[in-house]
Amino acid sequence: MNKRDLSEADIKEKYITPSIVKAGWDEHTQIIREHFFTDGRIYVKGKLTSRGKRKFADYILCYKPNLPIAIIEAKDNTHSVKSGMQQALGYANTLDIPFVFSSNGDGFYFHDKTSTTGIIETEIDLEDFPSPEQLWEKYKKYKKIASHDAELVVEADYFSDGTGRSPRYYQQIAINRTIEAIARKQDRILLVMATGTGKTYTAFQIIYRFRESNPNARILFLGDRTALDKGRSSSSV
Repeated sequence: MNKRDLSEADIKEKYITPSIVKAGWDEHTQIIREHFFTDGRIYVKGKLTSRGKRKFADYILCYKPNLPIAIIEAKDNTHSVKSGMQQALGYANTLDIPFVFSSNGDGFYFHDKTSTTGIIETEIDLEDFPSPEQLWEKYKKYKKIASHDAELVVEADYFSDGTGRSPRYYQQIAINRTIEAIARKQDRILLVMATGTGKTYTAFQIIYRFRESNPNARILFLGDRTALDKGRSSSSV
């Protein structure tokens, strides 16, 4: 079998996914494949509107549900191992993910935003893909999550109502960044979100996760309901 004759889907199935699973990533709880994270840019021309192409990542790796820490862009074997890196970096910047990989089935090209050695990009073999624990340790140092108590806060579960609903990517970023700031004992945090972006849902998830790690915590939630034009209302948190 000539690897260069395989499609991108075949490369993912035969080489990339087995390598990730062998490294210890759980296929059911930690690996998200072909994940659409935007609905596409809205274009307006006169009275006509249309949507652009939706963005999706080939793989997103989560240490825990809704805690994404790595992204992988796959290409078929006619491309070089690092051909997908620029695309993956763009997605990683949008999703606030520090570990970025590109692969063509021969190995992985790894871009590590957390590196402190000056070596940010390296090529690794299929057999050497990092485990969840390895990347999580690097992630904690990068986010300055130093103590055991801080780690408990950051690892606290999201609320799930059993419907499979999960935060939108920007809500997820807001929630995770806020929880990480709380874990570092930051005294004042200002989170700004536009009308209609789900401030109440975001605040609820922050409160839930904080209470998961601090059951005795007392939280005061104030909602300012100020009427806007056309009968709409906004809440500030």
